Amino acid sequence: QAQLVESGGGSVQAGGSLRLSCAASGYTVSRNCMGWFRQAPGKEREAVAITDIDIDDTTAYADSVKGRFNISKDHAKNTLYLQMNSLKPEDTAMYYCAAGVGNCGVRMFRHRRDDFDYWGEGTQVTVNS
Repeated sequence: QAQLVESGGGSVQAGGSLRLSCAASGYTVSRNCMGWFRQAPGKEREAVAITDIDIDDTTAYADSVKGRFNISKDHAKNTLYLQMNSLKPEDTAMYYCAAGVGNCGVRMFRHRRDDFDYWGEGTQVTVNS
């Protein structure tokens, strides 16, 4: 059973940066489709960034974060990251790590919550104006 533990959230001023981490156990990040989602109060959970298995090396981002966020993996640490730069107040949300099985395929483009099988508990990001 895969377990995902997020960390790195916090409170930051607009324009600042944070790096979120998602440590995986019982699951190999390099061999599976993974992503970051976020959910703000009163809103639906939305995909932020998706990354495929290493051999495909494909990523996709929500339009709202393109050019500011970067998703990556560390094979040795079996960890997924989300580097977030130029943060805006509208980025404030609970951020969740999500893991699927196998390569992403259409999941890379659908950005659907129900495409992913395992979830972390989330880490809160608050961006102050």
